[in-house]
Amino acid sequence: MLHDLIMSALQFIEGLGVWGIMFGLMIEIIPSEIVLAFGGYLVAQGKISFVGAVIFGTIGGVIAQIFVYWIGRYGGRPFLERYGKYILINKHHIDVAEKWFNRYGTGVIFTARFIPVVRHAISVPAGMARMSLTRFTVLTTLAVIPWSILFVYLGQALGDNWEQIDEMAAPYVKPFIFASIVLTALYVLYQFLKRNKTRG
Repeated sequence: MLHDLIMSALQFIEGLGVWGIMFGLMIEIIPSEIVLAFGGYLVAQGKISFVGAVIFGTIGGVIAQIFVYWIGRYGGRPFLERYGKYILINKHHIDVAEKWFNRYGTGVIFTARFIPVVRHAISVPAGMARMSLTRFTVLTTLAVIPWSILFVYLGQALGDNWEQIDEMAAPYVKPFIFASIVLTALYVLYQFLKRNKTRG
């Protein structure tokens, strides 16, 4: 039943072309990886352009995270814990994301986008902490662009087999995760040295 629902949603997305990719990512009923990979499949079919898929995928992905940011800012944890499941966020996601944000600061908005569990919910504590929306949007956009390029490219490469995206993406996603953890560690070290220098 869930598979049928996803396929129906993807057929709707296909009918709208690049706009469908954007709306599909904005409402986040289907995981972004699936929507972007399907966008890559549409590129392989010649129905949309690669650049168009990436641009509209990025716009949709950023708007979706701004939406979650606003929920965190004005609805807080109670709202997300009750209704977060409808945008693929549960209490565990929020707990982990909040720990990351409190421990590593606003810079984690970029690096956390590539780490499972954390990346979908990191916008929540950013909103709750009233992080600058401009800074939030810039960091989110910088992270969403390479993510969109990767999955559209893989979906295009897979063509008719785009549904195998999880297997195809695994070797590429692991380096992203590793690099994100390293960048987070470097960011934490920078913040630590900066604080010590200020105190001195």
